[in-house]
Amino acid sequence: MAVSGTGPLAGVRVVELAGIGPGPFAAMLLADLGADVVRVDRPGGGGLAVDPAYDVTNRNKRSVLIDLKAPGGPDRVLDLVERADVLIEGFRPGVAERLGVGPADCHARNPRLVYGRMTGWGQDGPLAHTAGHDIAYIAVTGALGMIGNPGEPPAVPANLVGDYAGGSLYLVIGVLAALRHAGTPDGAGQVVDAAIVDGTAHLTAMIHGMMAAGGWQDRRGANLLDGGCPFYGTYETSDGGYMAVGALEQQFYDTFADLLGITEQAPARKDPARWGELRAAVAARFKSRTRAEWTAVFEGSDACVAPVLSLGEAPHHPHLAARGTFTDVGGITQPAPAPRFSATPAAVTSGPARPGAHTESVARDWHVPGLLGKDV
Repeated sequence: MAVSGTGPLAGVRVVELAGIGPGPFAAMLLADLGADVVRVDRPGGGGLAVDPAYDVTNRNKRSVLIDLKAPGGPDRVLDLVERADVLIEGFRPGVAERLGVGPADCHARNPRLVYGRMTGWGQDGPLAHTAGHDIAYIAVTGALGMIGNPGEPPAVPANLVGDYAGGSLYLVIGVLAALRHAGTPDGAGQVVDAAIVDGTAHLTAMIHGMMAAGGWQDRRGANLLDGGCPFYGTYETSDGGYMAVGALEQQFYDTFADLLGITEQAPARKDPARWGELRAAVAARFKSRTRAEWTAVFEGSDACVAPVLSLGEAPHHPHLAARGTFTDVGGITQPAPAPRFSATPAAVTSGPARPGAHTESVARDWHVPGLLGKDV
């Protein structure tokens, strides 16, 4: 039975050449949206130190085992490619070509194929063939340098900014745009070069505009949105928790100051010279109560204040619980598909694909008996 669901991409076929990080996440997003994603796993695993049963990025997919370095391996992948709409790979530049499954090989079999390439440095440039990880990619774009307190090392934002925001999401945008083009009367397949450095740099577009206009200083902790101002940041509570404050607009700040009980310090809002004084007053107030107490004070108001929750706490937040932002599949709590569609809702229809577990069903549904060692 095909995994393809009822989402807006139902009927779209995707071949994912197994990797780690942003490539699998991008393929998961396509699968969440209803695409029939077949992951080509390599014998012996892909190097991610997590039990495949818990690798949520492989949900809603199917898996076949193919050794691309073995005789006939590339041909089996090309048989899938011939019947696919999209291929996603995350090798270093030139590797797919050497394995016999590069863009030219694939387009010779399927001219309308969208060939998605996910790398950190991109397909060309001085660093294209060197190794790297999220932290290095966001470092050279200026994004990492914006995050953290002045006088301290930049704060590492997990691998969310580079791998997933600058990488996976831009790959998916590129794939969907290319897929639409391929489906037009005069359209054709093409290669989508999604580099994490390009996507992450693109995310900083607004900041570059603000800097050019003189509204952003090129250093940490000195600006409106980087924790530099006292009404956009985090504060510790009496029990060691934290509250997040984002009261930027005047009307929201007025509500914030009133509920926090610092209306006498309110005039300091527009005077950066007194921001230190205001920050101290805000910090002292938040330290006077627990996180739960402050959450109750601000709940339902327009003060733009929220508790800082852990990953384990987040699914239980009343708003997220009411929306079903998280779901439980096979005993694993995980984010539900996003965004949401009124006519073609997405859903988690299956848990993480075990390597090679779906060879028979893929061979049948995609009409590729060669996966079973049979003649096509």
